[in-house]
Amino acid sequence: MVLIILGATVSYCRDLNAGFVFPARHCFLISTLPSFTMSHTVDIPTELRSSLRKFRFARRSQGNAALVVKIDKNKLIMEEEEQYDEISIEELADELPANSPRYVVLSYELKHNDGRTSFPLVLVNWVPRTCEIKMMTLHASALIEFQNTADVNKVIEVRDGADGLTKEAIDAKLLS
Repeated sequence: MVLIILGATVSYCRDLNAGFVFPARHCFLISTLPSFTMSHTVDIPTELRSSLRKFRFARRSQGNAALVVKIDKNKLIMEEEEQYDEISIEELADELPANSPRYVVLSYELKHNDGRTSFPLVLVNWVPRTCEIKMMTLHASALIEFQNTADVNKVIEVRDGADGLTKEAIDAKLLS
């Protein structure tokens, strides 16, 4: 560990383990604090991680599939709420609550301009404007960790409820 002593007239550093003193120009590593890991506010249980992994690697040849996840604000854990196969985007939008945020991992049937069909994995961050502020904050604080756990690169933010979650809106974001 290297400790630098800074001051108007002091320009040296000391290796605290060996007791050596060096001119400041030879000191390039400063670390007196332990390394920190990212803290999290909401736990993602093993069962949900397993469910996400199975959903991610499921082979799909047609239609959309969705895995809906909610946060239990009393226990501060994420829970799988529902899983849908062969669901349209409009039906999915109708199934999602109007006043509560959700994470939706969506396997989306995307038709490309050149005729190809792909099934990208997309995270829909469902946060209606009518949500309670505490839930919006809790949901936002866990978004990055959930995105990393689900291993999804594309995030689509939906704040306008069912009007904001349409096939046209998703196509526009994915094909741009």
